[in-house]
Amino acid sequence: MGYIVNVYSMAYKTPLEWHFQSQTLYIVTRTIMRYFYLFLLLICCANANGQQSRRLPSKYYQSQDLSPQVNLLRIVIEGNKVTRTSVILRELTIHEGDKIAYDSVKFIIEANKLHLLNLQIFNEIIQNVERRDNDIIWHIEVKERWYYIPTAIIQFADRNINTWWVKQNHDLRRASAGFTLTDKNFRGNLETLAITLEAGYTQKLGINYTRPYVNNNQTSGLGLSASITQSRQTYFNTDSDKLVYVGVYTGPVIFRQFDAGISYLYRPAYKSRHIVQAMYRDYHVGDTVVKLNNDFFSKASTNAQLLELSYRFEYNGVDNWSYSLKGIKLVSNAVAKMGFTGIESQFYEQLEVGTFNQITNKLYSSVVFRGRLSSANVPYYFRGGLGTNTDYVRGYEYYVTDGNHYGLLRLDLKREIFKTTWHLPIKYFTVMPLHIYPKVFADAGYINNPAPWHTTTGNRLMYSYGAGLDIVTLYDVKLRLEFTQNDLGQTGLFVHFNSE
Repeated sequence: MGYIVNVYSMAYKTPLEWHFQSQTLYIVTRTIMRYFYLFLLLICCANANGQQSRRLPSKYYQSQDLSPQVNLLRIVIEGNKVTRTSVILRELTIHEGDKIAYDSVKFIIEANKLHLLNLQIFNEIIQNVERRDNDIIWHIEVKERWYYIPTAIIQFADRNINTWWVKQNHDLRRASAGFTLTDKNFRGNLETLAITLEAGYTQKLGINYTRPYVNNNQTSGLGLSASITQSRQTYFNTDSDKLVYVGVYTGPVIFRQFDAGISYLYRPAYKSRHIVQAMYRDYHVGDTVVKLNNDFFSKASTNAQLLELSYRFEYNGVDNWSYSLKGIKLVSNAVAKMGFTGIESQFYEQLEVGTFNQITNKLYSSVVFRGRLSSANVPYYFRGGLGTNTDYVRGYEYYVTDGNHYGLLRLDLKREIFKTTWHLPIKYFTVMPLHIYPKVFADAGYINNPAPWHTTTGNRLMYSYGAGLDIVTLYDVKLRLEFTQNDLGQTGLFVHFNSE
């Protein structure tokens, strides 16, 4: 306890020290984001010619050692009882009539296999090439997944299962249960249609529809969504890096939220995707919340209404978006919130950059950076920070740190010790993969908190290290078991169901 008290006393620094640390964080994060947007501009220019940018480098089409070129006479797609053939062809880097260096054929078909697997609608892909003199016929057999998926929902009011189990004594009253019925390949066009029903701590009704292709070139898509959520309890403030709640489990509804929006998707090439979204959001809270925190919404309002405009860019240069081992992944999200009541305005930029490398045959490393720059003077509910969703320093799962700007760095070194695939005589579950990766890791994070007297973790460097185990199986289900020690000397075993 004495150590923790000493750390807490470090929060009382001079204004000059606070200013220096805040400016340092801002400059570092801004510099990283600035060079990212320069890279983003180059990517957009490179992808301006659409279909051509999906092709592999020219060396794979022109032989470098005078080996013969062959003509791709025909592409034969089999096994796609639901998925339209045009959707599969859209993902390929070569097309019928292309001339290919014969010594590059094996590489090309393996690269395209990864493209198809990244659609996450196939369990298995079997390929072979038939040669006829100077022509080849490319056979692609796909094993489709089960697209109509009723997913059981078990969610907790707390940010992660560790907080619910340890800090809330695994109180089942803080759990919500329901289901999402999803068609992940609606009409065979990669469209997604999902309906969500949830009851318990949180009650929710939502519908979401996405169509990735609405034009002949299959580069533009649209999305629609609407949902209403309510609960009888809500957090109203953060004190000593912990969320403080108000409300009775069996009492009146104290929080209600309605969202409705439309999005436009533009995908000029396999690796890049742009999403522009407009969302209307309407929040209502009980009088008790405002009495306890008059900064929950602006001007002590019990209602917040806003229009949210966002632009998201994704660069998919990895072998598997859901669980990456090789390549580069970039995600940028710029959001502007224009308030009608309860919030004036807010603008923030979020950035994620991940590099994944194969060191040896079964040894992998990764470096992931996440950062955010946000406008100041935002009401409490819209502030956020580290400790929510996937943005947290491992080992600090029990902490929430509010703030405007933050940076987070994660380093992983893992080794594949088990990899197998069982073939099952079950439709849509024809294969059952299982991959196991023990790992060591280290994290570091920093967040600028405008209220240093309420935090022991903000405005200082947080870091941790540990060892763990990643398990990846059917339908991209992931389980992370991590034993971590943070710089406060605290240790713990943490469980997560997402990847880095």
